[in-house]
Amino acid sequence: MFLHSVSLWNLAFYVSMVFMATLGLWDVFFGFEENKCSMSYMFEYPEYQKIQLPKKLAKRYPTYELYLYGEGSYAEEHKILPLTGIPVLFLPGNAGSYKQVRSVGSIALRKAEDIDFKYHFDFFSVNFNEELVALYGGSLQKQTKFVHECIKTILKLYKGQEFAPKSVAIIGHSMGGLVARALLTLKNFKQDLINLLITQATPHVAPVMPLDRFITDFYMTINNYWILNAQHINLTTLSVAGGFRDYQVRSGLTFLPKLSHHTSALSVVSSAVPKTWVSTDHLSIVWCKQLQLTTVRAFFDLIDADTKQITQNSKKKLSVLNHHFIRHPSKQFEENPAIISDLTGTSMWVPVKVSKWSYVAYNESDKIYFTFPLENHRKIYTHAYCQSTMLDTNSWIFGCINSTSMCRQGVDLSWKAELLPTIKSLMLRLQDYPSLSHLVVYVPSIHGSKFVVDCEFFKEETRSIQLPVTHLFSFGLSSRKVVLNTSGLYYNIELLNFGQIYQAFKINVVSKCSGAKEEITSIYKFHIPWSYEDSLTIAQVPSSTEISLKLHIAQPENDSHVALLKMYTSPDCQYEVTVKTSFSQILGQVVRFHGGALPAYVMSSNLLAYGGQLYSLFSTGYCLEYATILDKEAKPYKVDPFVIMTKFLLGYKWFKELWDTLLLPELDAMVLTSQSMCFPLVSLILFLFGTCTAYWSALLSSASVRLLSSLWLALKRPSELPKDIKMLSPDLPFLTVVLIIVGWTTCGALAILLSYLHYVFKIIHLQASLTTFKNKQSVNPKHSRRSEKKFNHRKDVTAHHLHLSANDAEDSLRMHSTVVNLLTWIVLLSMPSLIYWLKNLRYCFKLTPDPCKPLAFILIPTVAVLGNTYTVSIKSSKLLKTASQFPLPLAVGVIAFGSAHLYRVPCFVLVPLLLHALCNFM
Repeated sequence: MFLHSVSLWNLAFYVSMVFMATLGLWDVFFGFEENKCSMSYMFEYPEYQKIQLPKKLAKRYPTYELYLYGEGSYAEEHKILPLTGIPVLFLPGNAGSYKQVRSVGSIALRKAEDIDFKYHFDFFSVNFNEELVALYGGSLQKQTKFVHECIKTILKLYKGQEFAPKSVAIIGHSMGGLVARALLTLKNFKQDLINLLITQATPHVAPVMPLDRFITDFYMTINNYWILNAQHINLTTLSVAGGFRDYQVRSGLTFLPKLSHHTSALSVVSSAVPKTWVSTDHLSIVWCKQLQLTTVRAFFDLIDADTKQITQNSKKKLSVLNHHFIRHPSKQFEENPAIISDLTGTSMWVPVKVSKWSYVAYNESDKIYFTFPLENHRKIYTHAYCQSTMLDTNSWIFGCINSTSMCRQGVDLSWKAELLPTIKSLMLRLQDYPSLSHLVVYVPSIHGSKFVVDCEFFKEETRSIQLPVTHLFSFGLSSRKVVLNTSGLYYNIELLNFGQIYQAFKINVVSKCSGAKEEITSIYKFHIPWSYEDSLTIAQVPSSTEISLKLHIAQPENDSHVALLKMYTSPDCQYEVTVKTSFSQILGQVVRFHGGALPAYVMSSNLLAYGGQLYSLFSTGYCLEYATILDKEAKPYKVDPFVIMTKFLLGYKWFKELWDTLLLPELDAMVLTSQSMCFPLVSLILFLFGTCTAYWSALLSSASVRLLSSLWLALKRPSELPKDIKMLSPDLPFLTVVLIIVGWTTCGALAILLSYLHYVFKIIHLQASLTTFKNKQSVNPKHSRRSEKKFNHRKDVTAHHLHLSANDAEDSLRMHSTVVNLLTWIVLLSMPSLIYWLKNLRYCFKLTPDPCKPLAFILIPTVAVLGNTYTVSIKSSKLLKTASQFPLPLAVGVIAFGSAHLYRVPCFVLVPLLLHALCNFM
């Protein structure tokens, strides 16, 4: 019956929407590189020593614990306190385990063994009982206060030691990083207790799913504090994102806000981290060997030799983090590197006068200095570029000042080099170094190793090529291409008009090589100048390589930089670069950035259909099928123009002042604009997806009710349609009071769920009764017609008891089906707090605080009345017309205020349900 009410055209539309949504979901959940992280292993059995907390503290937080990580002999030695190392505290995230500390802890232990425990770190970890804090924010403040107590407890473990620490470093995974930032908002917290904060896949900007007001309030408190007190916050903070593999927390949420006066914060995607260069998923970021090695190297470089603790020098901390996480010059970190180096000793000096030069070093017995005079090159070329495949950490390239052929001292240019997976490279703009007379490349004496050094001089315009990207709506049908004909080592392809998060492209690089006998490697680096989210692709040429290009962070309005594709190429190969729009990845970006708002759009479509059904009942006396009314009423032009107009008016000061005077919350569209998340037509796309979801979920709901009613008939004797309609059955007040008590004493979401199940049971019973009646009608049509006439004859609007006919029952089922669709989404949005309550039931019987309790107290009696409501009982209600008019403005309100605050959505839905229930009495 449900499908019969839909035209073939509409069905085709709903199927096409499913196809497009599937493309977007596929790109988010499967459209990324394979997991290239190496697993980090323990060399000895890991042990977690429980730290005894003060009795009052343990009693106040019975579900939380503090552990010290150790392995083998280290674990045995440190069972006897006090400790002597450098404390690091690991904070797990949503449903995270304290045992996730083992990867970074084990690697740090191996590193300490390599230096004979000259320095070592003590890794502590907090057990938050794997709480689901991403779903329920009521315990975030409690976690924050417990971490504060843990820090004070940890520092007491070092009391009396010669080099006792006064602060701890914190590594926070996911929501653990947010808890660490929240420490600064506590009244009695001293900022000096934290010397460094590293967060991994932490959503700093906003919650992934704003499912209750406690989460959003927690975020608002933290971010407002950090913004307002930025000048006084001297905490060095590094945020590492997982990239596109992490579909749980998109990387754009992990970037700390950039403030002009707050320079001690860095944000980077793991694919851009030197010596890591891989994207990580939400869990692998804590065990990815490449990333944990980088983190541990940074920790050891942060140690102050005098205090044997992490340095308090903010400048040094930032230098270390930049060295290891942003740009690595293939040199060991030095706080004050020697700029001038001695070029002495018995070495050969070989002058090179050509503009392109390559040298293969193998079993060199003597040191060689190759010198490139710059005087003549400056007249012709603008840049010098050198690269080496020897990835050691020694200095390898220098600049001589006012020299003829050789120099005793040179400027060490190795610090300006950049480490890549297979080479280290240096790019010099010659006009920036007017005092240099020669460029010197150093080749050490080696035995058994083979490496290649290449240098070339070139004009910038010959290596910088502009490639305008294809239009958003070209759908991949058109492409643009450039061919690199010259035999160079390096090219810069400027991707013009590429700076928005809704853009996505596929680049195909085809390389053709001549005379190449050995395997040649090329590197393609996608570089974003306005954020550290670069990604690298390594290709064995000749080959055809496909690269996906999309952004985590949109280009700021005042930024004029251009996204680049840096190509480190082979001079023996020719390269052809083709770019075209990727429609599936654009849909993926829509899902990635706005998928969390879909429930609001589904509810908006449901509300429009609900209002249409109520108006149909008021104007014609009967209720239309859900699919028919959804097609008729769920139109984006009924919702979007009001939101767009309001957003436009909020740009005017007088309207903004009026808005604030009325104490209205901030428009969600303004929130998205502040986060640079506005897509063209994104609201239209989401509305279509929402309508499609509403249709298919209603179809599933209708089919489920029919199936369950059939099972009911198979298990129970056939039931008949109720002869008398009673708005208030004897058991209704008792059931309502019981459910309210359940909501008060346990969890509001539980009471909502039980009320919903009771309502669904009533519908199943009504469906079974109607099915029984129709079966009788098909068997004995004459008797059925007499029965129907008898029903119609007995109907009297002035009577105290109304009687239900088959037509009235069908009308009521249509209305109940729509109400079920609305209630289903309310239940789904309240489920997170129920799951949290069930998981912690053994510790606490009552959920405190409870985000669903106020909603439950109003919704339970409303649903109880609606369960006994039939269309025949409300047709003549004076309130019906008003009830039918409310869903439209509320559908607008859901989009305006609920798309970025999902916990508000049930409140908007509750209003028309309440009016519908009141129609029974007015």
